[in-house]
Amino acid sequence: MKVLIIGASGLVGSNCLNYFKQKEWNCIGTYFSYHAANTVFFDTLNLHNKDNFDVAKFKPDVILHCGALTHVDYCEHHENESYDKTVLSTLNMIKLSNEVKAKLIFISTDYIFDGKEGPYEETAIPNVLSIYGKHKLEAEQAVIAANPNNIVIRITNVYGDEERGKNFVARIVEQVLTKQKLSLKLPLDQYSTPINAADIARCLFLLIQDNKNGIYNISSTDYMNRVQLALTILKYFPEAQYDLFPLTTVQINAPAGRPLQGGLKNKKFMTEYPDFCFSTVDDYVSKKAKEADN
Repeated sequence: MKVLIIGASGLVGSNCLNYFKQKEWNCIGTYFSYHAANTVFFDTLNLHNKDNFDVAKFKPDVILHCGALTHVDYCEHHENESYDKTVLSTLNMIKLSNEVKAKLIFISTDYIFDGKEGPYEETAIPNVLSIYGKHKLEAEQAVIAANPNNIVIRITNVYGDEERGKNFVARIVEQVLTKQKLSLKLPLDQYSTPINAADIARCLFLLIQDNKNGIYNISSTDYMNRVQLALTILKYFPEAQYDLFPLTTVQINAPAGRPLQGGLKNKKFMTEYPDFCFSTVDDYVSKKAKEADN
């Protein structure tokens, strides 16, 4: 299997690149703004950039599009940039996938929902609260409309190992291990389904291998708010110094709206792969704590 991973310097993309290569697939990972190890340059906003990796020569069977602008509040105040990096880049990937006759996979989010009746199944009706959610929904609809063989996976609250360690869970672990005192102002009323990027890679491997198509929600068994998530992490580090301030979403008053009762149900995936075992936040953090003690 030949897979081109767009945005392989990010959390999901890098985990997919590593896992697919372990499975001995022929994979190329690209970067745009951050040059991570073992990635090549590709500008999704300009398919004719002379520095772009030669996709036509590689002839991928699958293009996995992990690149996007994911800073939700930033998107709210930079709508054009959000459109370009999420929607336009995806439209370009649709064009590219058609040209090289590859399946396209797009990474979406539970932010396409309003958070009134979550966690959500694939068939739930979207109702966006933010520019970020609007553009993710527009992009995923374009991907499915372009080719019924394409895949959209929806994920949220992703954590795990990555070169930059930007995700919420990894960042707290790193700050604790470097003996920084944390000041955490976190929403107590925003619930979601945290998922390890390593599990996303394992799921995508199966979906690609079995030539699946359509929309899949990918989530683990965890369902918690950000305060609970932070406390789940911190319980493994009893010496950690921190101040925790639980706040409501109204009190935080962020620029972009958030789904409160968000998260995703993975019934469709689990029906097709009933033996698949997801990891949990506890699994990930307990491993990190043990590694730090050794």
